[in-house]
Amino acid sequence: MRWLVPGMLLLLAACAQEPPLETRLQPFVGQSEAALVGALGVPSATYETGGTRFLQYEERSTTVYPGDPFWPGPYRRFGGPIYSPPLVVARACSITFGVREGRVSGFTFRGNGCR
Repeated sequence: MRWLVPGMLLLLAACAQEPPLETRLQPFVGQSEAALVGALGVPSATYETGGTRFLQYEERSTTVYPGDPFWPGPYRRFGGPIYSPPLVVARACSITFGVREGRVSGFTFRGNGCR
């Protein structure tokens, strides 16, 4: 019985998830451009138009998952080989911050790798 509460807390902690990207980026709104660059590093690209400066950060990654091994013979329904090629998953995330008068005014993000 005395292990019930710690065990339940451990199970609950295992289910915890990190906050969504919007929640993690929101504290940068209102910060200075220098604070943003200090926290995230040098941006990948910078654009300026209509009095707004845009700082773009990009991240790309590729993961290769190996295919199934070759299984010949009677292990299959019709006795033929089983083989699947490797799976390649490409992920990209682009985060753009808008800066007006030296302060971050907002952000947008897009891509399948934004988490």
